[in-house]
Parts: sequence; C-alpha cells; structure tokens
Amino acid sequence: MERKTLAAAAAIGILAAGLAMPAEAKTRIDLWYGLKGYLGKQVMKVCERFNAAQDEYEIVCTGKGNYDQALQAGIAAYRAKKHPHILQGVETATGTLMLSGAIYPAYQLMADAGYDVDWSDYIGSIMSYYASSDGKLYSFPFNSSTPVMYYNIDMYEKAGIAGPAETWEQFEENLRTLKASGAACPIAFSTYLWVHLEQFSYMHGEPISTRNNGFDGLDAELVFNKTSYVKHVERLKRWYDEKLGSYAKELFGVGTRESFATGKCGHYFGSIASHGTVLKSAKMKWNVAPLPHNEGVTPNNTVVGGASFWILKGFDEAEYKGVAAFFDFIRSVESQEFWSTVTGYVPTTRSGYDALVAKGFYKQEQYAGREVAIESLARTPPTPLSRGLRLGYFRQIKKIIGDELEQMLAGKKTAQEALDNAVKRGNEQLRRFEKQYEGQSLP
Repeated sequence: MERKTLAAAAAIGILAAGLAMPAEAKTRIDLWYGLKGYLGKQVMKVCERFNAAQDEYEIVCTGKGNYDQALQAGIAAYRAKKHPHILQGVETATGTLMLSGAIYPAYQLMADAGYDVDWSDYIGSIMSYYASSDGKLYSFPFNSSTPVMYYNIDMYEKAGIAGPAETWEQFEENLRTLKASGAACPIAFSTYLWVHLEQFSYMHGEPISTRNNGFDGLDAELVFNKTSYVKHVERLKRWYDEKLGSYAKELFGVGTRESFATGKCGHYFGSIASHGTVLKSAKMKWNVAPLPHNEGVTPNNTVVGGASFWILKGFDEAEYKGVAAFFDFIRSVESQEFWSTVTGYVPTTRSGYDALVAKGFYKQEQYAGREVAIESLARTPPTPLSRGLRLGYFRQIKKIIGDELEQMLAGKKTAQEALDNAVKRGNEQLRRFEKQYEGQSLP
C-alpha cells in the first residue's frame, strides 16, 4: 500500500512539474534602427504589432541614434560578432553595404524561407534603388520618401498667383511676384543636395557621375560640373543675391521646414515624410506640388530617399525564418497602410498604395497631397539615370559639395569654380573607395 501511495505521489509530482514548465521560448530577432523622436516611436509600434500578431518570434527593436550612428554601430558590432539580425541603412549607403560581405540578400532570404514574393508589387523607382543590376532586391525598403514642393496658399492668393509652378523658370518669377506683394520670405531654401543635385539630375536625365551614376562600376567619375546643374546652382545664387528668400543659415534661428510651417516663408522643398509634421503646426492654408523642372523638359521620375532594412549574416536557419516572417509582415497591405498613415512615408508597394486610394485616404483633409509623392516616384519607369546612384563615400562627397557651394554663396567662387573643385575633391573620395574594394564589383 505504501508503495502505491509513493508511486501515485511521484506521478502527481511529475505531472505538476510538467504543468509548471514554461512555454517554449520565442525565437529572438534583433533590429537596430536610426530614427529618433516621433518616427522612432512609430518603428517601435511596428515591432509591437508584429509581436502581437504571432507567438513564435519576438523582435527586439533598438534605436541607435541617427542613420549614420546606426550604420557605424552595426559595422562595429558585426566586426565584434555582436550584431543584430536586421540593420536599418540609409539609401546612400546601399553600395557600401552591398560590397561589405556582411549581407544576406533580401531576395535570397525570402526564397530560402519558402516565401513566394511578387517583387513586381514594389513601386519601380523604390525597388530599383535597392536592387542589383539584374533587378534582385538586396534590402527591404521601409521608410521611403521623395521630396516635394510645399507652398503657402494664403501668400499665393494675396500675390495673385494662380497655382504652383511646373518649371523652375516660372517658379523664380513666382518668387519675385511674392516679394513684390510684400512677402518678407518668398522661400526658405538651402542648397539641399537631395533636391537640387540628386532629384534635379534624375528628373532631367542628366548624370551625376559616369558609369550610369556608379551602377556599372566602381571606376565612376563625377560629372555634374558639366550638366545643367551648373545653371541651376547659378539660379540658387541669384535667389540668394536678390534676397528672394531666406537662406538656411539665416532662417530666424530655425530650419527651412519650421520657417514654412510657421507661415513666415512661402515655400520650402522637403520630404513628403514631413507632411504630418507641417500639418500639426501650420496655421495657414498650404499644399504640396511636384518639384519643378526646366522649361522644355519632360521630367523623369523622382527617386526614393530614406532607408531600408538589411539582413546581416551569421545566424541560424530558425532565426532567419523569423526575419523572413517579419519582412512578410511589414510588406503586407495592413502594415503598409499603418506605416504610411502614422508617418507620412509613402507605401513601398502598389497594393499598399491601391488600398489607401480605395479607402479614400488621399481625399481626407489631413492626408490630401501625399499622393503627389507616389505620382512623382511613378511618373516614368526608372531609366539608367533615374534609378538612383551607387557612389562610395557619397555622404562625404555631399559634404564636400556643400562646402564648395558655401564658398560660392559667399562670393569667393563662381558656380563653375565651386563645382569644378567639388568634382575634383569628390573624385578623390571615389578613388579611395575603389581602392578599398579593389577586385570587387557591385551586384
């Protein structure tokens, strides 16, 4: 009898122990991102939504400062073998990341994990920026934007201007008309290279560098000192000299967006992702329009800005299945709608955009105008000169160009002299990059 009692007690103990055993642990996926403030909080919400949508994986998302800081942190961590599964990389770092040897290509990840992805659903000019020369996606587009022209309708009505200019020539006349009507600041402007060099060149079908803006080889050389960009820079200098607007360093102690949003200035060129921020603070009537182009030009598409998610090597198959599940989640129509609604970034897929249109999203007052960005990105199929660029050390090169343009605005150099020197110094950076990756080629 005693033996039976002991056996029963043992069985109960085993059963109780079994009931007390914790559930199988979720597979952890780490993601590092480079957005701060409000946008950083929205990244965290995306991660929370994924975790709530399934119970097999837990994604842990960690802010690492801005884009540059996140990239540097990711590089250092990879070398120390303490890196995350997913790293957010700014669009201008695409070439560097492709050549790093640290990347598990997005298209390969999804195939290995058994997902049948309709890659053609991605908007062409977004897809092409992050794809190889044969069209295979290397990273997942995430926070995607393109620049637009913001304009003050109240100032337009006072000056008798019917609507936003389609050409740069008419835009300059509008600035003069605004000034004549008493506007103290027709435009809050800078030499913003994303708008005035990159998008200007893409839209006009002109090269920033040889080798199709670097897509065809690391031996590319800068040539923007030989295109109509020179005349455009002279135009910016004219605005500066004629005081047709307030330059970035003289904007009442605030930036171009804030100077527009507070109603002090009549225009500014900026990302569509700022639409929601302007909406929260603007007290005047305003809207957005496509970037202008030169007279006599049929413009190409604009090109995406922002960042994408890159998959780093060094993890096991089970973890990569979790990474693939996360990417499948963020490319869903529901996730595209959520992200675009709360941030102002554009949907990266046609199905996401179509769903917003079907719901009347762009007809709602608070979101009206955001469709301009998609229309600009999809205006034409990307050409070899309007799909983006693949230039190494391009962030350093942009600083060089900016420094030279400051010399021009100060009257120390002509536009041509400034751009000639920027090309010379920038090409030195390209040769350094080429030497660093000697023997390699872009995918």
